[in-house]
Amino acid sequence: MKKLENKVAVITGATSGMALATAKLFVAEGAFVFITGRRQKELDQAVAAIRQNVIGIKCDSSVLTDLEHLFEVVKKEKGQINILYASAGVAEYGFPIGSMTEEHYDKTFGLNTKGTVFTVQKALPLMKDEGSIIMTGTAAISKVMEGLSVYSASKMALRAFARTWSVELKSRRIRVNVISPGPILTGAFEHAPEGMVDAVVSMVPFKRIGQPEEIASAALFLASDDSKFITGVELNVDGGMALV
Repeated sequence: MKKLENKVAVITGATSGMALATAKLFVAEGAFVFITGRRQKELDQAVAAIRQNVIGIKCDSSVLTDLEHLFEVVKKEKGQINILYASAGVAEYGFPIGSMTEEHYDKTFGLNTKGTVFTVQKALPLMKDEGSIIMTGTAAISKVMEGLSVYSASKMALRAFARTWSVELKSRRIRVNVISPGPILTGAFEHAPEGMVDAVVSMVPFKRIGQPEEIASAALFLASDDSKFITGVELNVDGGMALV
């Protein structure tokens, strides 16, 4: 039997990279998946790439009316959610304290933190007991990197949310966990200068950049019954980057 047979999953920000790879794997493992993205063209392309058992919904997770529309569609189409993967986020580099802007701060916290909070809140009425909530953190929670303080802080909040919400949702046995990726071969690295890629790889004990499918495998573990006794944790998928 497939690991997610007859399950319904919602994955935000799933038009590319790690979340798209996760959506593909969830469908392969038997789930019906709703994916979101802010741009219709990329959303349509992602739906076409997944091919079956998927509905794409245009949604900006930092906009509460978009989130309300998302879950109205989910309720109408399936009536329930077993797995919520709040993956929508943004990372902007090169903002040390001396050059930080209000726009950068608001954009980062608006999507990474506020967006995640209200994605989870608005999904809860549809969440089945013993369901799984997954959020995307970052190795930068533990690995200090210059120019990333706002991004790191916005993601560090998710670790606190996971711990607190695990307690708040214990009566429903809903698990809440965080995946914290290290450097993963997504659009951010595909066109990066060679020197930047080499510098990042030098910080990873495994001496390579991870693949989106490796994050997808971790998400499958947290979404499935394989992790039914795990909640409130941060799972680092970073080749050991956070350790050094």
